[in-house]
Amino acid sequence: MKPAVRQQLDPTIRSIDTREFESCLRAKVVGQTEGVQALVDMYQVFCAGLNSPGRPVGNLLFLGPTGSGKTRIVEAAAEILFGDARSIIKVDCAEFQHSHEIAKLIGSPPGYLGHRETHPLITQESLAASHTDKLKLSFLLFDEIEKASDALWQLLLGMLDKATLTLGDNRRVDLSQTVIFLTSNLGGSEIAEMTQGGMGFIHPKDKPATAMNEKVERTAVEAARRKFSPEFMNRLDKVVVFHPLRREQLEQVLEIELGQVQQRVLDTAKGQFLFRVTGQGRDFLLQEGTDQRYGARHLKRAIERHIVYPLANLLATEQVHLGDLVCIDWNTEQDRLTFVREGENLAVPVRKAEPLLTSRATQARNGKSVETPTTTLPPQPAPRMAR
Repeated sequence: MKPAVRQQLDPTIRSIDTREFESCLRAKVVGQTEGVQALVDMYQVFCAGLNSPGRPVGNLLFLGPTGSGKTRIVEAAAEILFGDARSIIKVDCAEFQHSHEIAKLIGSPPGYLGHRETHPLITQESLAASHTDKLKLSFLLFDEIEKASDALWQLLLGMLDKATLTLGDNRRVDLSQTVIFLTSNLGGSEIAEMTQGGMGFIHPKDKPATAMNEKVERTAVEAARRKFSPEFMNRLDKVVVFHPLRREQLEQVLEIELGQVQQRVLDTAKGQFLFRVTGQGRDFLLQEGTDQRYGARHLKRAIERHIVYPLANLLATEQVHLGDLVCIDWNTEQDRLTFVREGENLAVPVRKAEPLLTSRATQARNGKSVETPTTTLPPQPAPRMAR
């Protein structure tokens, strides 16, 4: 046998498809590097077929203040991989605060009154709804897990460890091709006190970023360990702490949200037009869209109130037409946003929603079929807002 030539290998290099997945995810999620990295690592292991057999693809717990992007990162990953941010099974744990409500999740056992009318939320069919011939992967999200009853936590122990769920009618659900996400706001009030900028965002002139990030992570993890049992924490693959957003990150969030509003305008049947928001207009939206209690999530509501509602009025009253360019600016004298048409008959781009990644099935070394992306459709970002 001819001896093999010794060659230095680099295990830090990622595949082209994984790098493209990471790039698309970073374009949609602002400021949460550790969360993006956890998803990318999980996806690379799944593509290589090295995920643990008999366990979920990944068990990830996301901690952090409200409005920091814990749910958004799951929806963004679903949008990239499946073409639809709603292609996830979302369990609102606030609906399962009592033990008997677990029947809504797994169905009632035979013999109980109304067991035929109680349809379980998690079934093999619902998990397979996001599967294609090229990518067999599902996302299961338990939102605000700290609000769930002890019965749901006991149910999760088996799901996180053995990747199986037994329904009320004794059917078994296989979760070996599922990523289980859990989110929690534990430690949010303590983090808000430390940052002094409110829950979900902080100001750049606050304490040094490195020391503050370490303190935020320590506070959130300690709050989770006080709440959850050791056997529950031991079944998690990774605990990711989402950090409060700073001013420059909020500006990026604003850019993304305005781009999504522009795409909604282009998708309307009544009339497609373009709009741009000036620097003073953006400053007003940032000021109105940051709240001590709700963090960056309040920014989206401010955009709806100050941008979407007025644009809807302009469309309904036919003040704007196909190809118009509307400038949105802050008028200091009138103390409000002004909408001015400054262009007509412009070329309007049209974009159809489609998955950003497609994939092919390959054969893993352990013999099971795994899904890896092969071609990438060039992502066409939502139109950027001119300043």
